[in-house]
Amino acid sequence: MTIVDIAAPADADALSAFAEASFVATFGHIYDPADLAIFLAGWNPPHRLAAQIADPDWTLALVRDAGGSGILGFIKLGPLDFDLPAGQPAEDATELHQLYVGETAKGTGVAAALIEWGIAWARERASILYLSVFGENRRAQAFYRRYGFADVGRNAFRVGNHIDEDRIWRLDL
Repeated sequence: MTIVDIAAPADADALSAFAEASFVATFGHIYDPADLAIFLAGWNPPHRLAAQIADPDWTLALVRDAGGSGILGFIKLGPLDFDLPAGQPAEDATELHQLYVGETAKGTGVAAALIEWGIAWARERASILYLSVFGENRRAQAFYRRYGFADVGRNAFRVGNHIDEDRIWRLDL
């Protein structure tokens, strides 16, 4: 059984390093190194994660390794921070900002534990859960589809000077 723990402020440094390593492992090959460096410099610094951990409008949860010291995956949920396509309601909605699983933990049930936990958290607070996923990340899109999410539009995602087309997905809770 995979155990999901709520992140504590003391986890911020490790979560920041894990998020960066996960992003680079999955997407680093896509970007010019200068664009990637610009993005990573301001994306998930420990002080921002610590503030989100302390803010009741946000939640960060993680799965640790058997020893309890290493992070296998994490999920971050909170207020919407992208523009929704026309016709998509923002009222009574929350966003799944990140769900990352380390390379060695993929296929082990960590992602399933985190998404199920995240959906339950969102269901207590909202009637709609949105997320944005890279338009070419078919594995992630298939995963979210299995949980009932539907593609409802596009979102521009900036990495340095590079703009990706992300897809916005919605789950009615």
